[in-house]
Amino acid sequence: MAESSTISGNRGLQVEEKLIFELDNPGALAVDLPEPGPIDLDRMGGVARRASTGLPDLSEPQVVRHYTRLSQKNYGIDTGFYPLGSCTMKHNPRLAEKMARLPGLADLHPLQPQKTVQGALEVIDTLAGWLKDLTGMPAVAMSPAAGAHGEWCGLMAIRAAHEDKGEGNRRRILVPESAHGTNPASAAMCGFTVDPIPAKANGRVDLDALKAKLGPDIAGLMLTNPNTCGLFESEIIEIAAAVHGAGGYFYCDGANFNAIVGRVRVADLGIDAMHINLHKTFATPHGGGGPGAGPTVLSAALARFAPVPYVAHGPGGLELVEGGRGGAKPFGRVKGFHGQFGVFIRALAYIMSMGADGLRQASSDAVLNANYLQASLGDVLTASFDGPCMHEALFDDRFLKDSGVTTLDFAKALIDEGYHPMTMYFPLVVHGALLMEPTESESKDTLDQFIAVVRGLAARAKAGGADEFKAAPRLTPRRRLDETLAARTPVLRWKAAVG
Repeated sequence: MAESSTISGNRGLQVEEKLIFELDNPGALAVDLPEPGPIDLDRMGGVARRASTGLPDLSEPQVVRHYTRLSQKNYGIDTGFYPLGSCTMKHNPRLAEKMARLPGLADLHPLQPQKTVQGALEVIDTLAGWLKDLTGMPAVAMSPAAGAHGEWCGLMAIRAAHEDKGEGNRRRILVPESAHGTNPASAAMCGFTVDPIPAKANGRVDLDALKAKLGPDIAGLMLTNPNTCGLFESEIIEIAAAVHGAGGYFYCDGANFNAIVGRVRVADLGIDAMHINLHKTFATPHGGGGPGAGPTVLSAALARFAPVPYVAHGPGGLELVEGGRGGAKPFGRVKGFHGQFGVFIRALAYIMSMGADGLRQASSDAVLNANYLQASLGDVLTASFDGPCMHEALFDDRFLKDSGVTTLDFAKALIDEGYHPMTMYFPLVVHGALLMEPTESESKDTLDQFIAVVRGLAARAKAGGADEFKAAPRLTPRRRLDETLAARTPVLRWKAAVG
């Protein structure tokens, strides 16, 4: 009998779950509702329903079992080690969740009078104070929804600053080739032209190449630090000076702020704007698409161009300022309401429970854990760059040469071992990249177990086990899928089989 062949299609207690539409059982309802009275179709303009709405009829046990089974197929930070690099899938303390669900905070409405939400405004103001202290920056825009939105906000402030000086001709943004894909996209959305900067052999920005591209049309530079190769930009002071000397501004992508919190003040690096992913650095793991928040800190040169609204202390208490005040020249609004408030609460609870010393310890532990992975795997995998890393360890596929096993095959085999794979094929500047980010909350025991599995798989690949890797994953509800076809021709709507 084939390994996965059972009469039911189930595998032990892993039930083969159909789509909820396929479970439709006409007449089965979770509740009893009274028959509706006569419906006046004229109220609908004479439009009558011609067919079923397509919603399935299910009993209460069917509904509960369906969604419970789906949850059992999910993998997240609460079920196991999540080494996904460049995303900081860190532990989300339950204390922060409890605070976010407090009745006085969880049930607010964005259109309430400001005098009835003084506590909420104090949360925003207090969190803003922490972010300014941690970065050394004088101002912060709290409303951006997440990372790319924060990038857009910072670049709009840069654009407004240039236009205010009568230098609207500055429309070129320098972006390293290893940048997150949102960097050039955000620059293009703001009307800038993107000019790529190559990296040196050590994985860091080529300063000479950067200087060669500076000119009177330069608006600024977008740089991630630590960068997407998991490395600190050692020449960042010189980079900032060169950009400022050419009349440009320095935007830093703060996606990797988790590695330097409490250890480096970004203002001391010459940075003019940086978004902070609260959902990465300060709890609230963002796997699955949300939620997120991307406050953007601004230097003195950009502070007066910060968007509205922002919290200020007025004669009647805290208030949201909607227009320019005290010489401010806000470039506009970035969204309808004030940020992702639930993420603010989680982040503030995390920060206040950790304290400044705890935040510094967390970033130190994140760097320590990543370097422990790099050192423990360096003899069987191939590190992309020499020397220690920051919060994530980057390997490439050279260790798989002539084995017939690809980076994708290796990652799929990890799934059979009970691990979510590390980031694959990113950053693009490294061939066959495997990017691992253990975060600060993982214990040495957890890392040792992961290391043992990776070492075992590497040995198996080098011993000629390519066929086994090509067949992975074998133990999941679904085997390997054609992900390229799914991305190019997604099926977004279920249709009942005909006949």
